[in-house]
Amino acid sequence: MKKRALILLHPGFEEMEAAAPIDLLDRAGADVVQASTVTSQRVEGRNGMTWEATHLFADVAGEPFDAVILPGGPGIKKLRGRTDIIECLQWQQKQEKLLACICAAPLMLLDAGLIENIRYTAHPSTEGELHAAEEAAVVVDGPIITSQGAGTATEFSLAIVEALFGRDTAIEIAQAICWSPVLNEK
Repeated sequence: MKKRALILLHPGFEEMEAAAPIDLLDRAGADVVQASTVTSQRVEGRNGMTWEATHLFADVAGEPFDAVILPGGPGIKKLRGRTDIIECLQWQQKQEKLLACICAAPLMLLDAGLIENIRYTAHPSTEGELHAAEEAAVVVDGPIITSQGAGTATEFSLAIVEALFGRDTAIEIAQAICWSPVLNEK
């Protein structure tokens, strides 16, 4: 059965943090559901790029996914406190399925009560609330993957690919896109 990944596109999302996982998961063979968190499938990112989501979050919220991915960006501020998204994250964690948050999105893990007793990283702008964030590009702690920001989006996405499809697939994709850290490991 094909792996399914849900990526939540919210107004003000960081485009690079969404494009990298969508692209690399598609290359790995995943069914990537791009869900708008608003009532329109058209979502504007932080840099003014308008994306056409494949679905509305409200229409897929109860479906099972192998991974739920949340890009950051200034739009996270408006997502905080959204019980539907918090419940989605909690359900994913309860099912021991992959959760991946980048940039300011780990704040949603905090809001969902999922940040205690795990290792994580986040964008430096969140340090006022995420006191235990590590200074690492990507942190994998069991089924939770966190990352710092747009500059770490490729590494973050490859960590998701590795978690879902294995290291060999992640290395193969990294080499195919000429991602230099993998090329330099030879």
